[in-house]
Amino acid sequence: MTPQPNPEAGAAVKAADRAHVFHSWSAQELIDPLAVAGAEGSYFWDYDGRRYLDFTSGLVYTNIGYQHPKVVAAIQEQAARMTTFAPAFAIEARSEAARLIAERTPGDLDKIFFTNGGADAVEHALRMARLHTGRPKVLSAYRSYHGGTQQAVNVTGDPRRWASDSATAGVVHFWAPFLYRTRFYAETEEQECARALEHLETTIAFEGPSTIAAIILETIPGTAGIMPPPPGYLAGVRELCDKYGIVMVLDEVMAGFGRTGTWFAADLYDVVPDLMTFAKGVNSGYVPLGGVAISPAIADTFGTRPYPGGLTYSGHPLACAAAVATINVMEEEGVVENAASLGASVVGPALRELAERHPSVGEVRGTGMFWALELVRDRETREPLVPYNAAGEANAPMAAFAAAAKKAGLWPFVNMNRTHVVPPLNTSEAELKEGLAALDTALAAADEHVR
Repeated sequence: MTPQPNPEAGAAVKAADRAHVFHSWSAQELIDPLAVAGAEGSYFWDYDGRRYLDFTSGLVYTNIGYQHPKVVAAIQEQAARMTTFAPAFAIEARSEAARLIAERTPGDLDKIFFTNGGADAVEHALRMARLHTGRPKVLSAYRSYHGGTQQAVNVTGDPRRWASDSATAGVVHFWAPFLYRTRFYAETEEQECARALEHLETTIAFEGPSTIAAIILETIPGTAGIMPPPPGYLAGVRELCDKYGIVMVLDEVMAGFGRTGTWFAADLYDVVPDLMTFAKGVNSGYVPLGGVAISPAIADTFGTRPYPGGLTYSGHPLACAAAVATINVMEEEGVVENAASLGASVVGPALRELAERHPSVGEVRGTGMFWALELVRDRETREPLVPYNAAGEANAPMAAFAAAAKKAGLWPFVNMNRTHVVPPLNTSEAELKEGLAALDTALAAADEHVR
């Protein structure tokens, strides 16, 4: 893993990108994407030979790092045997992937509907809920992200929804618990939980329980800030769903497959939803794959009644072979246990120590390999380091932080006024300490903007 500089090749890649690639979530003329020459394990490098430790796991999906040889070999072997086949047939890679996933999902979520990624998993989960209940509405939380397709972006609770939200998608948003920035004037986790549940039940009552098909929540919200819910909250949502006949959907696209130190974040809260979406870490993102894990009650709805939905590439053999290999690697190499252990013994303590020394760190929160630092201008008032949805000059403090991290050899995950620490789950202790040292250096740039 020794990067070989080749700036001429990098310039050609960059020129082709700028001429022809239309990038997501971007103003095309204002971006300057890095040309990446290669990646392995927890690192990637550019064409100038500069190497970066990836504390983003791509987009929080390379849970076993880049280019794991066993998964690469499984994709190659599947390609040689059967590159593709239509989804209406029983295919070994597909059925084995479904079996391995069902063995690990909570409770009795034993039926697996495969999609191409997380957004269409959310689309289909909500379609199933509406058809199962015969109801039109979906409730979802502010401070959430569920995907970029039409329904998924409408249930999303962050600003990426705004441009596509015409208020016609049957979606109602509510406030989920987040004590650090409480909307309920709470002073303790217990108060935050109780008041958030009261707010949700009031929302259900005023919207009309008989009109609500589903409540969808990220088990632990990811992009919105990695905010583990207080004890009892998800169990309380489960009770409300049972009380009013509402389908409970947990979105585990980012939190699933070991990210939180358990196979699924739901395992931390002993809650079983009716539907659960997944993607990303299911095969470390090597080939696009997502899906919905389905309870018996909802699966039975479509026992003799056709489910009106499908995808050409549902359960694609290459993607499923990658999932089989990834899950087996995670078992054989103790990847989930490694995430739990290093999160508790290395990452969490180190981040809390950084918070003691850097006045820009308002809060540290997370579990496993799923952490966030809330950056602030003032710890007393909790004023964010940059305004909500800041851009341009208003976002300069976070841009300075990100630039300092990259200069130190760390590729950071930055969203609004936060940086997330989400490296591959099999990152070594030595690599984590290298990245945390670079993070320490970068936080000095954020400290310069503290009042």
